[in-house]
Amino acid sequence: MLSNGPLVQRLRLWSGLVLFIYVTLHLLNHSLGIVSLEAMEAMRLWQVWLWRSVPGTLLLAGAALTHAAMALAKLYRRRTLRMPAWEAVQLVLGLLIPLLLTQHVLGTRGVVEMFAVRDTYAYVLLAHWSDDLKAIRQAALLAIVWVHGCIGLHFWLRLKPWYRRLVPGAYAVAVLLPATSLIGWWDGGRAIRALALDRAWVRALFRDIGWPGDVGGNFVYGNEPYIVAGFLVLVGCIAVARLVRARLAALEPGARITYPGGRTAFALPGMTVLEASRAAGIPHASVCGGRGRCSTCRVRLGAGRDRLPSADADEQLVLDRVGAPPNVRLACQIRPVAPLDVMPLIPAAATPNHAQPGAAHVQGAERVIAIMFADLRAFTSLSEAKLPYDVVFLLNQYFRAMGEAIEQSGGHVDKFIGDGIMALFGIEAGAAGCRQALAATRSMAMMLDRLNRELAGDLPVPLRMGIGLHAGRVVVGEMGYKQATTLTAIGDAVNVASRLEALTKDFACQAVISRRVAREAGIDLSAFPKHAVPIRGRATELRVHVVVDASALPEMALPGDHARPS
Repeated sequence: MLSNGPLVQRLRLWSGLVLFIYVTLHLLNHSLGIVSLEAMEAMRLWQVWLWRSVPGTLLLAGAALTHAAMALAKLYRRRTLRMPAWEAVQLVLGLLIPLLLTQHVLGTRGVVEMFAVRDTYAYVLLAHWSDDLKAIRQAALLAIVWVHGCIGLHFWLRLKPWYRRLVPGAYAVAVLLPATSLIGWWDGGRAIRALALDRAWVRALFRDIGWPGDVGGNFVYGNEPYIVAGFLVLVGCIAVARLVRARLAALEPGARITYPGGRTAFALPGMTVLEASRAAGIPHASVCGGRGRCSTCRVRLGAGRDRLPSADADEQLVLDRVGAPPNVRLACQIRPVAPLDVMPLIPAAATPNHAQPGAAHVQGAERVIAIMFADLRAFTSLSEAKLPYDVVFLLNQYFRAMGEAIEQSGGHVDKFIGDGIMALFGIEAGAAGCRQALAATRSMAMMLDRLNRELAGDLPVPLRMGIGLHAGRVVVGEMGYKQATTLTAIGDAVNVASRLEALTKDFACQAVISRRVAREAGIDLSAFPKHAVPIRGRATELRVHVVVDASALPEMALPGDHARPS
């Protein structure tokens, strides 16, 4: 049985693209029925030249056979039929296509090859519209093939960063093309039905195309049941083979998979972690449907990791793309043979954005960074005299100004806490983070002065703030739950920065900056008073600089020449 490796995936993808191009051109040809039968026939002749040439025939037939074989092989390989709704719809539609398409293929390409029939558009439309049931069947086939192809194309392209910009246009085409195709096919069918009232015209049509008489009809309608039955038998054999395999696998020892919170799943031999999750009803992200392309099913491995085979080259390529550490693997690619602890890293309701390459720190990494805590002074008492609308307005003005100062200096706004702000510097810039933090502190002070001038008529007293800055080794990563997941940091240095911000009240200053920040930044802060302050939870005192007016901090150049207010 074919494996599920990248070669098979590429074959399925490229064969599907060839078939999608063929179907698109076919629908465009139908759409010309809005113009005239002659326009439909003119494009048909061009398509005959393209697809019935030797290269075109080999390409189209090869794509059809390859795509069908890959789909049936994938159906067999599945260890569970639990899957996302979109994947189930695509699977069901794909299985319906051969049942509806066989008669059409036999009545066109089949009679052309067997009896040298010239299958003009008039002949094809007459066959479609010879009775209402055939017309309904053909319309259903058109819709099923198009929807099946669009699902596959969309769920492949949505992993591309540029695809989001094309979605509105692609959606319009996906709706308009089959609509115009059905209209053109309908108009052409009505015209043919009107012509077919003249029996002499019908006899002339059959004579012109070289119709072989009853032998042609027997070829189409006599062979269709055998081909359809053969396909159904093949699908039935796959179902039986799956059942036998499942029964045999149940006799062998499997692997228990343990998830956070004590949830467990049982992986039968050959089953991936992703399939085990689905079989057990445990939500698990997989934007690409378990094809090993998107990386959203990745898990952090715990106990039992040493019993797993190493990632192959293709899985490792995906892991490298997202900067995954060694203890992270793709759930759709690992098949455990012994008990294994896993922790999914992406929310079950993942989007294509989670599949985009990201920095390694997003997965969780240790970094030496600068941490800032900033807080408005006496804002609670100030807000008590304001209407709720005014309070929200003032806070939003303040957060906008401070957020711009932080981001323009190269920092990352971690969160807003009440009227406070937590920001991180140096997540990717390394040693430059401390310089960024000092630049942001100076810029925030200047922004606050500007904001006080602009809001002087709305404030009984100017806004004041306190800023604490410290640097140290912390754990950085995306943390949280569902929509509340953000990039943040945890560690002792975060706690110290928070306590330095609180000390600004004791020193009646605008900023308290640890000596390590100044040292890492390479900035001389000797002009500002130095103090050794006790920090709760630390055995030794921390040396800090006390800055009464942060706008007096020295101006410094930053990588990227970030703009700062002057």
